[in-house]
Amino acid sequence: MEPWTMNSLGGITCALVGLFFPAVTGIMAGSNRSASLKDTQRSIPIGTLSATLTTTAMYLFSVLLFGALATREELLTDRLLTATVAWPAPAVIYIGIILSTLGAALQSLTGAPRLLAAIANDDILPVLNYFKVSEGSEPHAATLFTAFICICCVVIGNLDLITPTITMFFLLCYAGVNLSCFLLDLLDAPSWRPRWKFHHWSLSLVGALLCVVIMFLISWSFTVVSLALASLIYYYVSIKGKAGDWGDGFKSAYFQLALRSLRSLGANQVHPKNWYPIPLVFCRPWGKLPENVPCHPKLADFANCMKKKGRGMSIFVSIIDGDYHELAEDAKTACRQLDAYIDYKRCEGVAEIIVAPTMSDGFRSIVQTMGLGNLKPNIVVMRYPEIWRRENLTQIPSTFVSIINDCIIANKAVVIVKGLDEWPNEYQRQYGTIDLYWIVRDGGLMLLLSQLLLTKESFESCKIQVFCISEEDTDAEELKADVKKFLYDLRMQAEVIVVTMKSWESHMESSSTVAQQDDSHEAYTSAQQRIRMYLDEMKETAQRERHPLMENGRQVVVNEQKVDKFLYTMLKLNSTILRYSRMAAVVLVSLPPPPLNHPSYFYMEYMDLLVENVPRMLIVRGYTRDVVTFFT
Repeated sequence: MEPWTMNSLGGITCALVGLFFPAVTGIMAGSNRSASLKDTQRSIPIGTLSATLTTTAMYLFSVLLFGALATREELLTDRLLTATVAWPAPAVIYIGIILSTLGAALQSLTGAPRLLAAIANDDILPVLNYFKVSEGSEPHAATLFTAFICICCVVIGNLDLITPTITMFFLLCYAGVNLSCFLLDLLDAPSWRPRWKFHHWSLSLVGALLCVVIMFLISWSFTVVSLALASLIYYYVSIKGKAGDWGDGFKSAYFQLALRSLRSLGANQVHPKNWYPIPLVFCRPWGKLPENVPCHPKLADFANCMKKKGRGMSIFVSIIDGDYHELAEDAKTACRQLDAYIDYKRCEGVAEIIVAPTMSDGFRSIVQTMGLGNLKPNIVVMRYPEIWRRENLTQIPSTFVSIINDCIIANKAVVIVKGLDEWPNEYQRQYGTIDLYWIVRDGGLMLLLSQLLLTKESFESCKIQVFCISEEDTDAEELKADVKKFLYDLRMQAEVIVVTMKSWESHMESSSTVAQQDDSHEAYTSAQQRIRMYLDEMKETAQRERHPLMENGRQVVVNEQKVDKFLYTMLKLNSTILRYSRMAAVVLVSLPPPPLNHPSYFYMEYMDLLVENVPRMLIVRGYTRDVVTFFT
């Protein structure tokens, strides 16, 4: 016989551990049958520790006795040495082996099916739904399945081939339990209150590491396969599994990571190179949607267009008009529907539903309180109220103006989508151009949005055109060169076009008419007539009630010359858009702020004149600070 070496001794020891380990895995037997115990918190610790100490003492005592009565050669060659030295006859050992084996088998056939049925009842693995049982019933299907696996293992004829695999599963189980205890103790969750007073997180960590180390010592190939299989099961559970009422330890980890990340972000202003759009999507402000549709189907598509590769947070909000005490349950139901819709649209975001007396009050609360620190929404997204005149919804103008003014005060960017019904989904490829009408300084938000649109499959074939609106006395070539240089420094590719537009003052000095300057005279005169009719009604009401011109409790001042100036400016801009961008995939234009002390009805007339006959438009109000930078 060859002499022992350290290498051979180590290999033999590791192999023997792999073979012997399943014989000492009864430590979880009590937990597997916890449903049958009256007081699990008392019975499992006492019973498990007592059984572990008893069996450990017996194993150690047996080692000493066998070492005292047999030689090394006998211990190596005689597999039934126990029967050889047994008293009064070897048959006692044979009977004991049979009874012990049957007992262990029956214990496994009793505990394993219950564990399998419990996993199935928790909906952790949907593939195991066949093994579900009602409370108090016996898991017959799980028992038959367990027996089938046992029989398949027995007919192989050599259990030594299967034992290392079983050892890996047991070690993975124990490593998972120890790692869970370590994680819960480290996170210090309020619900983590272990009854064992000597528990410490370091013991759990050492236990988990020892399990992994033993796995590699037994067989590194088996270990790699086992870890890969466990990872696949975890991935399957995370995708297909349903969350039970027993909680998820990783949620606590995510919660702590989120808190630390939020504190790390701080409350200071974010540098432009670290700026991310966080859209606040206003789901149902004025679209005629069925009650069972929580959000316009195209709003989620557009929200994804505002995020590079669809990554980033969006907040979908909706407002229910009424009393909170009466509609609280309706709001919760609507929030669940909206959340399910967001998941269906594969949009990374959260849903919020609030109840408020009016839409304006609800939005004012949202824009002030939504978000935490630097994770507050920075862009308000909503559809343009195209139906306000057709449906005779007289409350829309005041609500629309109130929302825009609230965004300006809160320093939120605004993106209003006109033609939302025609907005392309991810499979509808667009061709042509993305046209930007850059009128006022917006911190580069329109440029950034156009670049984000190009990252989407539906717009990736488009090209960007930047239209700079200038007055007649401006040096067009110099302006074009400056804008080109600016875009070059920003590493953005776009064609720059300078469009000269006559100012209102020049128009008045030339005494020309709108009809001579543009083909949109009819739209202009119609808007003028509607404004004058509305103004006459306001004046009649003011005279009848003997108070100044009022709208929604605030005084308004009407300067007819300024009204004509706004109408003329919107008309000229609309004519320019129709001239150059009639076939554009999408048009981006600066949002004019509501004029101070003008009636909200007038502002809607201005906006209608701006968007007239443009099929798809984004009306953008940016920041007073930059969201793009020269630096990388």
